[in-house]
Amino acid sequence: MKLTILFAALLTLIAAFASSTAFASGMQDDVDQAVSIVQRFEAIPEYSIPPAVLKDAKGLAILTVFKAGFMFSGRGGTGVVVARTAKGWSGPSAIGTGGVGFGLQIGGEVTEFVLVLNTYDAVRAFSREGNVVLGADLSVAAGPIGRSVEAGVTPIAAVYTYSKSQGLFAGASLEGTVIMTRNDANAQYYGRSVTPQQILAGSVASPAGAKRLERVLVAAESGKCRDMLACR
Repeated sequence: MKLTILFAALLTLIAAFASSTAFASGMQDDVDQAVSIVQRFEAIPEYSIPPAVLKDAKGLAILTVFKAGFMFSGRGGTGVVVARTAKGWSGPSAIGTGGVGFGLQIGGEVTEFVLVLNTYDAVRAFSREGNVVLGADLSVAAGPIGRSVEAGVTPIAAVYTYSKSQGLFAGASLEGTVIMTRNDANAQYYGRSVTPQQILAGSVASPAGAKRLERVLVAAESGKCRDMLACR
């Protein structure tokens, strides 16, 4: 009985950790972090996201996920999603993830993810005011890497995943992960109540703090991030 109570208490604490991690940070911090993540992915050409993949992308989700625990683990993270519009990249919409894991795990790690949304259906899934389950709602696959990938290659999944952990390109998977919209963060960032659909359709003007992310994405898809001075 005591073990059951202790186990339940541990799960509650872990779930609380994951939830607080997923929603505590300010959205401008997430936008600035997204800029840094794109720059870090592009800094090493042999592991970079190919410009051809970015150029064909209908959207991008960029997240930082924290995982920590002893015996049991808690995972939480925050990030943003943007979509391509007729006028360029949309403003960012806030997203988050959290969950509880099991197994012998000691310590913690931080993993950075870039999710390339290859289809309009993928963008629409992130436009809903609800949850997206990767691998269930949308097919996922590890994305191709390197500068040699040619344009016009048909994507094999709705979402390509790229991950980087502790400075290394880890190939970690997000399959089965639930990604949710952070409506409160969007309202605070845009100064009024807005929906993910409005943001990703480009119907809402981007805040000044998001302009740098747009510039870096344009540089990355054109291949100019090889010169990191152009990817700022």
